[in-house]
Amino acid sequence: MAGISVRKATEADLPALLALYAQPDFNNGRVTSLEVARATLARMAQYPDFAAYCVEADGEVVGTFSLMVIDNLAHWGMSSALVENVVVASGHQGEGIGRAMIQQAFRLAEAKGAYKVALSSNIRSTRAHAFYESLGFEKYGFSFRLEPVPGPGTSVSLSRKAGEGHAETSIDGAAS
Repeated sequence: MAGISVRKATEADLPALLALYAQPDFNNGRVTSLEVARATLARMAQYPDFAAYCVEADGEVVGTFSLMVIDNLAHWGMSSALVENVVVASGHQGEGIGRAMIQQAFRLAEAKGAYKVALSSNIRSTRAHAFYESLGFEKYGFSFRLEPVPGPGTSVSLSRKAGEGHAETSIDGAAS
């Protein structure tokens, strides 16, 4: 798509990004506060290769994605890249903006020497899956997640299947 630009997001862009994240088809419309978003963006800036990006068309933010390029001791020391939070304004979907965003994320990762670019998508987002596959992504492996469960002290509690209690692991990884 002609006439769009991709750039790193700034604090001034946060209201527009939060509006994109608030769309019902992204994270069920849940969005953080502007105050929390400011603190998060500041923390992201502390990472060497982690940023949120804005996609503009005619001076309006119409899309966003985040990209983290991760240093790696394995894979011959080549970095990998993770794309997250890919969102296009609902009124601009189907205009090539998502394609341009992912292509730019790939170019940025490639410039940093990443041997792969990965992303995850909600298992129910079949339209997004078809989109990513149309860009050349292939399903590879499995993605797992574990949501934190509050535990006592500084331990990390790992939830188990209902009725099995929980296991605690200390910060140094030793089971308790």
